[in-house]
Amino acid sequence: MTASPDVDILFHQQGSAGLVTLNRPQALNALTRQMVLGLRAKLEQWRDDPAVTRVIVTASPGRAFCAGGDLREIYDLGRAGRQPEALAFFRAEYGLNATIKQYPKPYIALIDGIVMGGGVGISAHGSHRVASENWVFAMPEVGIGFFPDVGATWFLPRCHGQIGTYCALTGERLGAADAMTAGIATHHVPRARLPELLDRLCGDAAVDETLASFARAPAGEPTLLRQDISRSFAHENVEEILAHLEAEGAVGGATSAWAAATAKIMRTKAPLSLKIALAQIRRGINWSFAECMRAEFRIVSRVLYDHDFYEGVRALIIDKDNQPRWRPDRLTDVSTAEVERHFAAIPEEFAWP
Repeated sequence: MTASPDVDILFHQQGSAGLVTLNRPQALNALTRQMVLGLRAKLEQWRDDPAVTRVIVTASPGRAFCAGGDLREIYDLGRAGRQPEALAFFRAEYGLNATIKQYPKPYIALIDGIVMGGGVGISAHGSHRVASENWVFAMPEVGIGFFPDVGATWFLPRCHGQIGTYCALTGERLGAADAMTAGIATHHVPRARLPELLDRLCGDAAVDETLASFARAPAGEPTLLRQDISRSFAHENVEEILAHLEAEGAVGGATSAWAAATAKIMRTKAPLSLKIALAQIRRGINWSFAECMRAEFRIVSRVLYDHDFYEGVRALIIDKDNQPRWRPDRLTDVSTAEVERHFAAIPEEFAWP
């Protein structure tokens, strides 16, 4: 299949597989609303097609599988006072996440490169997530005044130990070995073998057996300090997590250096976003998937009318001065009531799904 440069997402049936190719490499395959709607429609068509026994999602060659949603478009809509149009994107995206989560056929994402934000949403909820050695995962939303969405309220609390909490509050990147440890990736296959794997998966061979025959242990050791993460990120509020990290950071040694660096990273994030994210993680472990997605739509329905998201996108993506001015700019000024406001019910006609 030859990718057409003017088509952002491509669909093709090969053998028993429905193939999806994300095709915006110049934009790191960031999702547009048209891509989201197109993918959901095609999945619904293939779900009822007996000739399609599995779905495989790939991306055109480049740095990224999918680096998220089209933030600039959402920013521009919000700045123009067109938040309802921006919310339409999230309603469509979250609906796609739910379709993938509930999909009755194997849904295999072959991830060779960056997978963040919306890219996580179209892969993490599938049955199989295959990471090459170029895999780079992150949920960096708290750094732009947003929050971990696309079903992160569901899957981050279910990562090993407190790794999901760590990812939500720091936005730090995970390589393939760490992603396997966390449970975010299900298999590691070297990049050089992905074309052969794709061809094999398009046949009639069983998906699990085929993936098992290609899977290898990642070349490098996991770099996450799992015991330190579990100890530091188990606290019930952000202030306690930071206090623990900063206390350890003052002791000295390798663990101390990690703790100090992690605390420094967290101090750059939007205080309100940090508190919302931690509330998501703690509540999501006891929620159904539908409850998680409903909460995320409630949160985004408030965030798009707040200050921090637009300031974060301005500082990190548009002006790139990396000097966001958060409101409020201190954790102690973020009240419990302000956090709870983001989780409160909204009129049913605007609720998800």
